[in-house]
Order: sequence, then structure tokens, then C-alpha cells
Amino acid sequence: MTRAALIQQIKIKKSFLCIGLDTDLAKIPTHLLDHEDPIFSFNKAIIEATEDLCVAYKPNIAFYECYGAKGWKSLQKTWEILPKNCLSIADAKRGDIGNTSTRYAKAFFDEDLSGLGFDALTITPYMGHDSVIPFLDIPNKWAIVLALTSNPGSRDFQNFTNASGVELFEYVLDKVKAWGTPENTMFVVGATRGEGFLNVRQHVPDHFLLVPGVGAQGGSLREVCQYGINKDCGLLVNSTRGIIYASDGKDFAERAREEALKLQKEMQLELESAEIILAQ
Repeated sequence: MTRAALIQQIKIKKSFLCIGLDTDLAKIPTHLLDHEDPIFSFNKAIIEATEDLCVAYKPNIAFYECYGAKGWKSLQKTWEILPKNCLSIADAKRGDIGNTSTRYAKAFFDEDLSGLGFDALTITPYMGHDSVIPFLDIPNKWAIVLALTSNPGSRDFQNFTNASGVELFEYVLDKVKAWGTPENTMFVVGATRGEGFLNVRQHVPDHFLLVPGVGAQGGSLREVCQYGINKDCGLLVNSTRGIIYASDGKDFAERAREEALKLQKEMQLELESAEIILAQ
């Protein structure tokens, strides 16, 4: 999916919602455990219930690879049914030396080789340019680079300040944006960082930001938009637990839709306020 196509979907659906598919067998409704592939059955129901309300889906790869070959099969089947008008993000946080990164890129982007053809992959930039550029070298794919996260340990490194007063995450933003473009590079910025989005936007005003942490993790959609939205929206706000685990009963898909719809309605108001779409 190109940047232009993503922006078009945001305007059509009046939404910039990304739904995380972090499917945990310990949390899905117990009646699904009798299915041949419970993970896929759960994902399929969630996707069918929400695909008109979101513009992206993001399976967290750890929730699949922990089951070995069976988990990878569930992931492949899930990828195959992801709607073509939604950005498909493999949340794998890969990043290694060049020849290894090239193979990670093939694993998630090369459908003919691996059976997976995701649009985007999350990347850790700690090893530098040769751990990121192999993902940027593949046409029509996105690298989503970790920048300013909201996990408890994020401040251990990301807010380290050098003698010039530049924080490490700012340095990462400036370096990485020079390797790619807003057409193939996004950055992860945690929703609970609040006014930190102002600082991020000073460095990457035009790039899309993938924003986890709204909902169950305590992030505020209003605050994210106040400080982070740009003329094209420029945000993909992810919600996982608050949507996919809204119910553990047989109504789980319906309840997931209800929660996704609530967020979509809030997002519509934010898009209208920013004059990205016309007010209804």
C-alpha cells in the first residue's frame, strides 16, 4: 500500500485505526479452542467484524512464532485474509547486520519465497544503517522504525542526552529519515508520550507515526491528535486489548466491533477538526 492509498483509505473510512492481532490462546473465548486452528478462527472473526472501521492490522509476530510451525501457519492464513485496502503490518521488531536483515525482509515481504507479503515491518535501529536500509530497498514496502516508545524501560536509552542537548530518539529520527522518505518510512511513537509528539513532529513533520498505547495502556487519542496529527493525518493509532478482548464470550466479534466503532467515531471527529475530511 502506497502513502497515497493509505491517506485515501483514511479519508474514505474516516478512521486511522490500526487493530493489533496479538492473539493469545489463554485469552480467546474457550469455545474456539475446539477449532482446528483457534488462532486463525479468532483472527478471522475479528477481521470480518472490523475491516470497515480500520485502515491497518498489526499481528505481533511473537504471538505466532512461539507456537513454532503451527503458529507460522496461523500467521500465513491470517495474512492471506487481511483486506487489501488495509495496511498489513508485521510487528516483528527485526534489525540485524545487512545480510541478515535482507533475509528478514524476504521472510516478511517476499510472498513467493516465504508465503508472506506484508506491507510493513517494525524495525529496531540500534545496529545502524545496515540494519535498516535492506528493508527500505524493497519497492512498495514500509519500514516502521522504533523511535520513542512508552514501555517502562524506554527512558533507559531513548532519552539519553548528548553534550549538544540532543536526545537519542531525536538523533534516531534525524538519521533514519535521511535513509528513506515519507513514502517508505514510518516511526513508532508511544501514545502515552503526550507532548513528546510535538518534539517528534519537529524532526519528522511529514512521516506517518504508528502509535501504540491508546485504550488499555492509558494513552489519550485526543492528546495524540492534539500534538501529533499533520495535514495528511500522519497517524496510525493502534488498539489491541481494548478491541479484540472486549469479550471472552461467543459475542466477542460483535463486542470487538462495538469498541472499534467507538474509536472510529472519535477519529472521525479528530479528522474533521483537523479539516482532513469535511464535517458531517
